[in-house]
Amino acid sequence: MSFMRFLGPRSSGAPQPSPIETETVAVRHIVARLESLPPEQARFLAGVAYILARAANADMEISEVELDTIQRVLVESGLDESQALLVAEMAKLQERTSGGTSDYQVTREFHDESTEQQRIDLLESCYRVAAADRGISGQESAVLDEIAREFDLDRDQIARVRAKFADQVSARMDYRPGS
Repeated sequence: MSFMRFLGPRSSGAPQPSPIETETVAVRHIVARLESLPPEQARFLAGVAYILARAANADMEISEVELDTIQRVLVESGLDESQALLVAEMAKLQERTSGGTSDYQVTREFHDESTEQQRIDLLESCYRVAAADRGISGQESAVLDEIAREFDLDRDQIARVRAKFADQVSARMDYRPGS
């Protein structure tokens, strides 16, 4: 029995679901659609989302524009808009709560389950995410380099991806007064 039914019907007649109940139904529907994906595909997309969130959180903040970019990459990877939103938000939360301890493990698992071209494409997407707000800071560049190394990409592959974003990579480490 829902809380609203316990209180009795609304003046309009039939009880209406609360916004929370409506959201819960929507989230359950999205989760069901994600669960309908083959487990390998779901795990692959979860890895993609997590690694993108890692790139976004390199400066200890995931901005709205970075989150929007993550969602776009996930849509390009085959998720619909609502699935991409949910997966991006879950990855953001996961990165914020356990980032440092899981980063290497998730990246290495993705390495083991992906092709070299998929790793190159994901590194390029990480650059897109990092550059989404105001260019690529020194902190973000360092994390992107870590991801590239964990993907076992060679210097030429990394340089080709980095060259696409050369005008957005900061030449110096960020200066923050008081730090």
